Amino acid sequence: MREHLADLLRWWLADRPVAAATVTGTTGSAPRPVGATMLVGPDGAVLGSVSGGCVEAAVHVEAELVRDAGVARALRYGAGLEAATGVGLTCGGAIDVFVERLDRVTFPRLDDVVAAVHAGQPVAVLTCVAGPRHRLGRRMLLGPWGEHGSLGDARLDAAAVRDARAALAAARTEVRRHTDDLSVLVTPYPPPPRMILFGATDHVAALATVGAQLGYRVTVCDARPAFATRRRFPSADEVVVDWPHRYLAAEAAGARVDGRTVLIAMTHDPKFELPLLEVALAGPAAYVGAVGSRRAHAERLTRLRAAGVDAGALARLAGPVGLDLGASTPAETAISIAAEVIAVRTGRAGGPLGRGHERIHVSPVHPPEVLTHP
Repeated sequence: MREHLADLLRWWLADRPVAAATVTGTTGSAPRPVGATMLVGPDGAVLGSVSGGCVEAAVHVEAELVRDAGVARALRYGAGLEAATGVGLTCGGAIDVFVERLDRVTFPRLDDVVAAVHAGQPVAVLTCVAGPRHRLGRRMLLGPWGEHGSLGDARLDAAAVRDARAALAAARTEVRRHTDDLSVLVTPYPPPPRMILFGATDHVAALATVGAQLGYRVTVCDARPAFATRRRFPSADEVVVDWPHRYLAAEAAGARVDGRTVLIAMTHDPKFELPLLEVALAGPAAYVGAVGSRRAHAERLTRLRAAGVDAGALARLAGPVGLDLGASTPAETAISIAAEVIAVRTGRAGGPLGRGHERIHVSPVHPPEVLTHP
């Protein structure tokens, strides 16, 4: 729901209730993951999606009822349920949806949450989505202010805080089951992952736009002040004039490069590229790539070996960067590179869906933490 927080806050500040329908469970080939949210505003306007279209109309009707009456509901849609609900999923899977009303009473510190998220500070929202009626919809917050609210039990609160910290570290929304009938939706808002692009070309500008659309905080770095300008890279969050390897080394030393960071060398110049890649491959980044032809990449590997970079580190280097889409323009190349970044993150091969055998939509499965409460 990160992309709709500004709209939600606007309604909240105007004291106009909103309904939020959130996916809390999936079975089979469900179209949207746990945490996907559809907001239904005070005027019926829809933001977001829970199914990609299959059950949106039915959820919209339920959401308006919950928004007006204020009574949360747990719904299920999917294969085999059409007779009961009149609605099914064309993908053959099933989804659980929790629908709740959001207003100043049910979400009293929404403004603090939005401010923290926009400032890049980690926040987690914990909501009881299954359990006794008196706990359904209860909420806790974890943020720069500490802990706020309660799920109704001290042991449950302590477990929920542990779950929130783990979810923030993994940047993963999940539902945690604490007893046979009590479950908590853990929605983390970690600082956005970084994408650092080295070089100042039209291809970098195109990739900066795509990276921003994918939710990355994008930095463009180049040592040439005439090329590295804000005007040339309006989609980047920051444009840095510095030698690439020096900038990256400083960011790494300041713990501003982590296991979610994407680093891509697009300088086409060995004097910038080689020292940069030595620093990049020694760090924890999730993805390190470099543009160029196959011949240029072979020469790159030879130089890096001569510089003492070991085989394990070289195996992490994606090059020539991108999937083989036949891309030629900057925009096409950006899509090719972004597609490989996504494939590496998800552990997929990146081939045509029609020729694959894995499930298209796969939700991570985590063992439940079952606690005993008095």
